[in-house]
Amino acid sequence: MTRTVISSATKEVVIGFDQPFVMIGERINPTGRKLLAAQMKEGDYSLVEQDALAQVAAGAQVLDVNAGIPLADEPKILADVIQLVQSITDVPLCIDSSIINALEAGLKVYKGRALVNSTTAEDEVMEQVLPLVKKYGAAVVAISNDETGISEDPDERFEIAKRIVERAADHGIKPEDIVVDPLVMPIGAISTAGRDVFHFIRRLRSELKVNTTCGASNIGFGLPNRHAINNAFLPMLASAGMTSAILNPLHEGLVPAIKAADMLNGVDPHCANWIKTYRQPPAEGQGRQRGRRGRRSA
Repeated sequence: MTRTVISSATKEVVIGFDQPFVMIGERINPTGRKLLAAQMKEGDYSLVEQDALAQVAAGAQVLDVNAGIPLADEPKILADVIQLVQSITDVPLCIDSSIINALEAGLKVYKGRALVNSTTAEDEVMEQVLPLVKKYGAAVVAISNDETGISEDPDERFEIAKRIVERAADHGIKPEDIVVDPLVMPIGAISTAGRDVFHFIRRLRSELKVNTTCGASNIGFGLPNRHAINNAFLPMLASAGMTSAILNPLHEGLVPAIKAADMLNGVDPHCANWIKTYRQPPAEGQGRQRGRRGRRSA
């Protein structure tokens, strides 16, 4: 069974075929969030702190951290945010940047084994990111596109993912340390997008034996009631073999849908995680009364 192990200073998370689905919280990202971007640029990380704590409380096992702000000092901001988040939570982080200097700045201060987000199959990108991943002993997200862009053909995207896995091996990075993003296409534009990605995930799992992730909300882009689409799509992804996703755990109904999928897919033995999360505590005094009755009957 393929297992991708990432960690903070005190907690280990395993992404794997035989493991519960890993939710990577997406909200520490200034893209499309003007207030967050403005605050981060000025060194005000109060919203970052709120988002980090809220996502972990909602059930995220990993947090994605992005500091991509135009005309800002991204390496410094990313390093600052990583240190802050690691000081207030114990979950591992996914360090998210397209700037190689920012990735290295984040990796230098990170405590534990990070997930780097990400590399593509472009030669220049791979030759920058993969040595960095090896140097810091991290795991890496591999995105299935290259210099030609994103193919609509899932089999072509599979070949691109295979190329990244092979190049990573040249740098001493094992397949279990690669988490492939098959690139979810919008169902509103491509009617076979759901079926295509399920096919792709099964090939990645059976042929390349790699773990997978995605930005799941892409599937409903441009459609009304997008959250309902996500809540249906993620359990289907898990059933097809996907092992993690970058998502917003604060959306109503999303976390219960994923935890239910874990049970139904056989990766929550004896329903232990479900029961721990959702079992209602006994009414006040009820437990003591049962205990007294038990002693009397004995």
